[in-house]
Amino acid sequence: MPSIEDELFPSTPGKFKIDRSNRQLHRCFASTSTMFLWALFLIALTASYLSFQSFVDSGSRYLTASWGGIQWEKQVRTSAQIHRSGGISVLVTGATGFVGSHVSLALRKRGDGVVGLDNFNNYYDPSLKRARRSLLSSRGIFVVEGDLNDAKLLAKLFDVVAFTHVMHLAAQAGVRYALENPQSYVHSNIAGLVNLLEICKSANPQPAIVWASSSSVYGLNEKVPFSESDRTDQPASLYAATKKAGEEITHTYNHIYGLAITGLRFFTVYGPWGRPDMAYFSFTRNILQVKGCLGSLDSSGKSTGSGGKKRGSAPYRIFNLGNTSPVTVPILVDILEKHLKVKAKRNYVEMPGNGDVPFTHANISSARNEFGYKPTTDLETGLKKFVRWYLSYYGYNTKAKLVH
Repeated sequence: MPSIEDELFPSTPGKFKIDRSNRQLHRCFASTSTMFLWALFLIALTASYLSFQSFVDSGSRYLTASWGGIQWEKQVRTSAQIHRSGGISVLVTGATGFVGSHVSLALRKRGDGVVGLDNFNNYYDPSLKRARRSLLSSRGIFVVEGDLNDAKLLAKLFDVVAFTHVMHLAAQAGVRYALENPQSYVHSNIAGLVNLLEICKSANPQPAIVWASSSSVYGLNEKVPFSESDRTDQPASLYAATKKAGEEITHTYNHIYGLAITGLRFFTVYGPWGRPDMAYFSFTRNILQVKGCLGSLDSSGKSTGSGGKKRGSAPYRIFNLGNTSPVTVPILVDILEKHLKVKAKRNYVEMPGNGDVPFTHANISSARNEFGYKPTTDLETGLKKFVRWYLSYYGYNTKAKLVH
């Protein structure tokens, strides 16, 4: 019986014969089909592996990630525990910032639960924030490293802890930096704020919110001292504009969702662990009166919404927090010279048109009447403490030149 090969390729003349090239083509098709099947198999195998790996990675992340996992949740819950009768549990954003670290320590000292959140950005040397984080950790305060725009992280925090209050201090600070990186102000001061408010409105129960606005919202207003009822529609910088936008946005969430919200218009603050971009820090490289922040938290009232639905009206407040006695830059330098025991090189220049305003002066009568706010650290006392901390932290020689 003729073989299959003989049938296809007969040697006898007159019989049908397929060209050898077709034979190669047939083998090519057969080989291609086999390769295709193997490819399908490998794709299926790869897909299965990736699915399994994803499952493993998810489990590993849950157990060991920078946020999330059994140990992480335990740290959050422990840090949020209240240790006094009638205490509160507070999420402090920007916890390793100057104001945030002082507020966190004050809350912990009186027995409140505190959990910090900070993204440790490099607007100024992150090592200072890391040092503050270590200080907070030594007092039993856990600081989560993460960004306000991470909705999953925020949702997880509120899933783990039913915070009674939020002290929102995280923001892109500084007037002049907006000329270099304007997007960072929108990202942090507007998008980050909205993301936080979205999480808070849906929380059950809703927390009361105290957040940091700024005296910069008074902008080009020439009426002094600045009062909360003064016009704030002439911002002089992008930073001021984002803070003004924040006030409008928070009012909207208060009106629609029943969130109890208090905005604090901070004027220049000073004391140990200050921020490097503040004026006095530039001269040498604050103690903020955290009573204003604590008073705002304690008198914030309650949010009235539940599950994103408003059940009734809730408090909406704005307060100035600052010193009632403005101080000129020359006087500031005089005080620093005294405590540093060096003479400054003074170089007087025209005020640049970069968004800075020529003066700030706070009317604090509303805060005084509402929760007894009264600055008790005068400028000289605060700067004396700041200089002592600065020289210790940075190890500077007091004989070094002070340049202004």
